[in-house]
Amino acid sequence: MIADATARLASAGVESPRNDAELLLAFVLGVSRGRLLLIDKAERKQADAYERLVERRVAREPLQYITGSAAFRHLELAVGPGAFVPRPETELLAGWGIDVARALPGPAVVVDLCAGPGPIALSVATEAPTTTVYAVEKSPAALDWLRRNAAGLAPGTRVVAGDVTDPELLRDLRGRVDVVLSNPPYVPADTPVPPEVGRYDPATAVFGGPDGLAVVRPVIERAAELLRPGGALAIEHDEEHGEAVPGLLRVHGGFDRIARHADLTGRPRFTTARRNPDTSSWQTGSS
Repeated sequence: MIADATARLASAGVESPRNDAELLLAFVLGVSRGRLLLIDKAERKQADAYERLVERRVAREPLQYITGSAAFRHLELAVGPGAFVPRPETELLAGWGIDVARALPGPAVVVDLCAGPGPIALSVATEAPTTTVYAVEKSPAALDWLRRNAAGLAPGTRVVAGDVTDPELLRDLRGRVDVVLSNPPYVPADTPVPPEVGRYDPATAVFGGPDGLAVVRPVIERAAELLRPGGALAIEHDEEHGEAVPGLLRVHGGFDRIARHADLTGRPRFTTARRNPDTSSWQTGSS
């Protein structure tokens, strides 16, 4: 069964056919992937259920939508239609934010802008449990997944329905936030994407305008407003934005200690900065 599914998934262009074939069968059988070696055969109804799931994956429906969950750091997040499936590379940004929050002398205030189903916000909330975390998302569908995940994993997380382009967003927190983290939509509009992304991931969570920076710019503005002097910012971005995002931060004038970070393949993946303690050196724009 696994061999047949692997061949079909490979023919359909799935990048990890054996992995997906095994995970789908483990899901159907209700066992961990490692215990598949201990199972000799499946019952007919299990084989039929497996066949249906393999067909969905052959059609390039995301594996996480089929199983209903996505692994992220130490969490299993509920995901489905309307939720952007978290990617492994985002774990690096989340880890950076967790390390910064843990190193502060007192309980930190962390804001996750464009939170989606909550991978970054809930990782911070569970791995730095004294932290107060605000998770901001504007998509009603994504908010449903975010609230569900927060309720099950970190009930103290403050879920906020809001748009990063709104200058009034989290107005009461201005100048009080220790860390702002964001994985905004950043893929340039005309970039080819895999079928799993193009057909299933919400377009508003993937594409960031013609240059991919349409949401990154207001994220920088909101971060400058929210962060206290010396507060930290991390923004995930497209691999082609390794110069553009640091450039936007430099031009803004509200940040220093700007640094680029690569993902596990060596590609530029996120940029960090510190809110400039000299508040007289910048003015917040109206983005």
